[in-house]
Amino acid sequence: MENLKAVIIGAGMGGLATGIALRQAGYEVEIYDRVSELRPAGAAISLWSNGVKVLNRLGLGKEIASIGGQMDRMAYYSSTGEKLTDFSLLPLIEQVGQRPYPVARTELQGMLLNAFGADQVQLNSKCVAIEQDADSATAIFADGRKATGDLVIGADGTHSLIRQYVLGYAAERRYVGYVNWNGLVPASEDLAPKNSWVLYVGDHKRASLMPVSGDRFYFFLDVPLPKGTPSQPENYSEELAGFFKGWAAPVQTLIQRLDPFKTNRVEIHDVEELPTWTKGRVALLGDAGHSTAPDLGQGGCQAMEDAWVLANSLVTNTISVEDSLKRYEAIRKDRAADVVIKARKRSDVTHGKDPEKTQQWYSSLKHEDGTDIMSAISKTILAGPLH
Repeated sequence: MENLKAVIIGAGMGGLATGIALRQAGYEVEIYDRVSELRPAGAAISLWSNGVKVLNRLGLGKEIASIGGQMDRMAYYSSTGEKLTDFSLLPLIEQVGQRPYPVARTELQGMLLNAFGADQVQLNSKCVAIEQDADSATAIFADGRKATGDLVIGADGTHSLIRQYVLGYAAERRYVGYVNWNGLVPASEDLAPKNSWVLYVGDHKRASLMPVSGDRFYFFLDVPLPKGTPSQPENYSEELAGFFKGWAAPVQTLIQRLDPFKTNRVEIHDVEELPTWTKGRVALLGDAGHSTAPDLGQGGCQAMEDAWVLANSLVTNTISVEDSLKRYEAIRKDRAADVVIKARKRSDVTHGKDPEKTQQWYSSLKHEDGTDIMSAISKTILAGPLH
């Protein structure tokens, strides 16, 4: 369809990637975000090959390679430091045709903003309502301004207001059962090899180090805790030292080195599969449509896939905007739901939902040469739209 105008609510990864894809398709695009300053949530993200392929397709291959970390290997250790498995990720990279890139969120957002035009994103624009008629859709902002286009895309994240408009009710977020502390520390060999993703597992907890650019590690620490457990940054170091007491030296070193005031603490939630992602000329995208636990590292990648498929659907189908959005949903809905369910199952095993299953997983890691782990990752990657 020619000369469409898209109004995108949300300037996160999904919103920006969609803006770039739609503009490259020749459409007019306006992006709005409620914040006064764009600061990404979370320290870093593992962008697996399916997400990277979308960026390659958008002409950002060189840029993502320059800000991505060099992750050549993956290793699991027990909480006490016994090596369970350590293997090269090269067979996975060869199988899927693209390297994964762990990347600092600030740099990824900077790259996408740069590609779209940072001055073209309209901040301080809190969307409070949506209206539509037969010919257009309109976002209404808190200060009374309106933005009208041929379609409105709700890329407004896990607490999406537009999701409520599309569904007609507020979808409850579901607590997955654990708290995640994450941040960045300087890379050093006493924490982990600089080209390896290293995970320590035990007691239903997890400590992870992953290389990102700029000679840094992205770290996260997971602990199953009741929802609403209170905590303040000034207590993080002490609390983590308690939760990981007796764990291997690199985990202790990490806890001593992290800056608690630059560390994020997140209660991990997801959202049950939604009955629909679209309502006429309005569509959901990214976390607004399929909020997932980060246990497969696929949240950002799924938003990238959405962006690509949405742009493609609008370009290739000419019946109507509504028809194109329905086709986008039909291609994406089962795929995204599958990732949400798999991530939840993965989290349940990692975090001791059924302690016996977790114990079996720990035991199985001792006999793992990487084949099963890489096969599971590869299946997830190759189920995406760009093979």
